Amino acid sequence: MKIYDDIPYFDGHNDVLLKLFYSKNKIKINDFIEGNENYHIDIPKINKANFIGGFFAIFSPNEKPTEEFFSRMKADTYNFKLPEPLLYSHALSTTISMISILNDIQKKLINKILICKNSKDIKDSINNNRIAIILHIEGAEAISENFDSLDILYSLGIRSIGPVWSRSNIFGHGVPFSFPSSPDTGPGLTDLGKELIKKCNELNIIIDLSHLNEKGFWDVAKISTSPLVATHSNVHEICPHSRNLTNKQLEAIKDSNGIVGLNLATAFLRTDGKMEEDTNLEIILRHFDHLINILGEDKVAIGSDFDGAKVPLKIKNLEGMNVLKEFLLNSGYNKNLVIKLFSQNWLNFFYKHF
Repeated sequence: MKIYDDIPYFDGHNDVLLKLFYSKNKIKINDFIEGNENYHIDIPKINKANFIGGFFAIFSPNEKPTEEFFSRMKADTYNFKLPEPLLYSHALSTTISMISILNDIQKKLINKILICKNSKDIKDSINNNRIAIILHIEGAEAISENFDSLDILYSLGIRSIGPVWSRSNIFGHGVPFSFPSSPDTGPGLTDLGKELIKKCNELNIIIDLSHLNEKGFWDVAKISTSPLVATHSNVHEICPHSRNLTNKQLEAIKDSNGIVGLNLATAFLRTDGKMEEDTNLEIILRHFDHLINILGEDKVAIGSDFDGAKVPLKIKNLEGMNVLKEFLLNSGYNKNLVIKLFSQNWLNFFYKHF
């Protein structure tokens, strides 16, 4: 038995549902169940990584993501134009389709997966060795102006919402993919966006700050009665990417009893902002050290961005989280701290606030 074998992992963000949605394979659910090298996350890797659950994101793109999106982030500097706003009908349709994919997987793996709607579901899932899944919407384009569809999506299991992805919508303005850049890149939430925050508070839906620009962040901080959460964001002082959080933002998250999930996407880790897989694990350690120094060791977790980004080659996919566990242990982190970062901090957050 290896020292990390009993360290469970709960992930703050992945995009495997989007990959499954775009799969040309008619038996794409079997890709997830049986395993496939095209996916960062699937059942064989879940078993090897002691993966106990996570936020499964639903993201509606303007078009099918391509490798070109990542290659543009290999330049010394870049400033992506925000994509055009997405049609509500398209966003709702793709969102429902991805929920259906997950429901189909859950039916096939009835004793293996549970879509969790509250902290009791999460506890029951983990106690019964089932994967605890929190459904997350990355960009709220599938929510209508009168919020009718919010009630529908809530009934289907949505319990976490990022008001924007990196594009504008009726609720606010996303932060562009820019390096080097401040996160202060434009206006914040719209009036409708501020109303969405209140609705989420009423329903106890987690509000994810990861793709909001700085003004949007402070709008949420002012309005929301819930702890501030950034499910997959890193340290701007180390990597001055528009997507990362300033020390002032990190202090606000700490003061709200919130939590930050460290993102493994290399463009948000590296000091040069490049989406290069050839990235040393030492940079992850630097981000963890900084986050822990500001937030404390109980408010830092992981939001991998698996199946939605390039991660360090030494990690490669979910199974490689064992490599990261061992690296942190060998770097001087004690086992109790690694357990906190990999799962216990997320779980404690849910048990207290969800």
